[in-house]
Amino acid sequence: MYCILFDCDGTIVDSEALIVRAMQNSFEAQSLEAPSPQEIQQIIGLSLPVAVEVLCMPFETIKIDQKIIEEISEGYKSSYQHLRDELGHPEPLFEGTVELLERLKAHDDVLLGIATGKSMKGVKGLLKRFELADYFHTIQTACNAPSKPHPGMIEQAMRETGVEAHRTVMIGDTTFDMEMAKNAGVPSIGVTWGHHEKEELLPFTPKMIVDEFSDLLFAIQETLSIDKLAIDKL
Repeated sequence: MYCILFDCDGTIVDSEALIVRAMQNSFEAQSLEAPSPQEIQQIIGLSLPVAVEVLCMPFETIKIDQKIIEEISEGYKSSYQHLRDELGHPEPLFEGTVELLERLKAHDDVLLGIATGKSMKGVKGLLKRFELADYFHTIQTACNAPSKPHPGMIEQAMRETGVEAHRTVMIGDTTFDMEMAKNAGVPSIGVTWGHHEKEELLPFTPKMIVDEFSDLLFAIQETLSIDKLAIDKL
C-alpha cells in the first residue's frame, strides 16, 4: 500500500488572491499596516496563528500579544469566508487536479491524503464544493497537529493509513512542506506553481520538482517506484 499526501493551498487549489486579501483585511481591522502580498505569500502553508505571529514580527513599536494574534486570526477567517461566499472571489482547483486524483484513486494499493495548514472546516468545505470528499482516506490539518514543518501531520497520516515512511510521499509547494516531509523521514515532491520558488525548495532535497501538473503522475511513480501507475501525461 502507498500513501500520497497533498498540500492544499498552492498545490491543488489556487487560493492565493483570497488569502492575501483576507489577511490584509484582518490586519487593517486592527489598525495595523497590512503585510505586502509578498510577505503573505511566504507564510502560506503555516497554521493560521503561527502565520499571523510571523507577520506581526515587524511591528516593533507595539506589543503583539496572544490576544492580538487571536483577533487577527479570527478576522482572517471571517474575511476569507465573506470574500469567498458573499463576494464570489474564486478559489479554483489547479487545472488537472481532478484528473490526477481520479487516476490515483483508481489504484487499489494507493491511499490519498491531505496535510495542510488550513482548518478542518476549511478543508471539508473545499472538498464538498468540488465533490472530492470521497477521494481522501486521511485529512490532517492545523486542528489536529502542530504547524508545519513539524512532522506531526505526516506521522498521523501514516498511523491512520498503516503505510510506512518509504511508501509515503508528500507533495507541496512550500519549504514548509518539504521540511515537514524531511522531518518525518518521507520523500517529497515539490511543485513550482505555488508560493515558494524552486530555489527555496531545493535545500530540503525533494526527490523531484515539477513545473507542470501533468508531470505529477510520473513524479509520483518514480518517487515511490509504483510500477502499476500509468506514466503518460494527463
